[in-house]
Amino acid sequence: MLSDEGQASSYLGLQGGSCGLIDLFGRYVRYLRLSVTDRCDLRCVYCMSEHMAFMPRRDLLSLEELNRLALAFIRRGVTKLRITGGEPLVRKDVMKLFAALGTELGAGRLRELTLTTNGTRLANFARELASYGVRRVNVSLDTLDPDRYRALTRGGALANVLEGIDAARSAGLAVKINAVALRGSTDAEIDGLIHFAHDREMTLTFIETMPLGDVGVDRVDQYFPLDRLRELIESRWSLSDLPLRTGGPARYVRVAETGGVIGFITPLTHNFCEDCNRVRITASGILHTCLGQEDAVDLRAVMRRSQDDADLMHTIDRAIRGKPRGHDFVIDRSGALPALSRHMSATGG
Repeated sequence: MLSDEGQASSYLGLQGGSCGLIDLFGRYVRYLRLSVTDRCDLRCVYCMSEHMAFMPRRDLLSLEELNRLALAFIRRGVTKLRITGGEPLVRKDVMKLFAALGTELGAGRLRELTLTTNGTRLANFARELASYGVRRVNVSLDTLDPDRYRALTRGGALANVLEGIDAARSAGLAVKINAVALRGSTDAEIDGLIHFAHDREMTLTFIETMPLGDVGVDRVDQYFPLDRLRELIESRWSLSDLPLRTGGPARYVRVAETGGVIGFITPLTHNFCEDCNRVRITASGILHTCLGQEDAVDLRAVMRRSQDDADLMHTIDRAIRGKPRGHDFVIDRSGALPALSRHMSATGG
């Protein structure tokens, strides 16, 4: 059996490419997170300000342009594609994009097509997503308390998310719950979140809040380091480390009492840059090769300048070679401003 590098080389050879996307630090980029919108129907306190200014619609990539970009990266060796936002399911006609990308799955040119969603509209689309080859989704859910959910999301209804999760599972989709660790909230709900996820055979992943964009509150007051969260979990549950990797930054443990899995994504306490294999493209076509740096390459301008993909491919290759070694996220009282001005909703989750 071929190694990952061998499989990538073989695939690229079939596609006429001489090599995959590799940066100057020897990291192969095989994972693209593609945002289809910066808009969302929620205003989570760690992600957005209450009154957001969204991009003009004319600046957004069309669905055809999003598909063209995805195909360009697939031709250069990307095998995993995650559709993100904002909230991707608020994008009009977004299922047309899933249908087009599903043909890449069927042809074997793409190994996995996934989605990150807040779950509020998932009940309407779960079966259609499954029909296009999506096999798993990540659902953002930070609390199981309806009142706390309404406060954290500035008006959201927990019942809609729970309905979406049930619909996804009924459609045969594997669901992973993503919970941002928040001081004064997550520590009070750990046991409930673990039971909720593991009773339904879902992985639960905790994520440290990241200093992206001005959200109108002090992130120092929100920040809950995951090493402290893990200590709290281990005071009540038996955890064992797992070698499981899904292509993302999470490190996983198994809970002996439930048999279920918990993931930890720790961009601040323990960064995961040394084996980063992913890049992000915003809904306006800006390529960010690092979530935590201001690097940006305008792929929209390249695409709209020419229908010939040669220039686009060259621009992508050059951008990947310039991928930074890592990010420098810090949350402390010494800096009042966020590490980066752009919001997570604009960057793509």
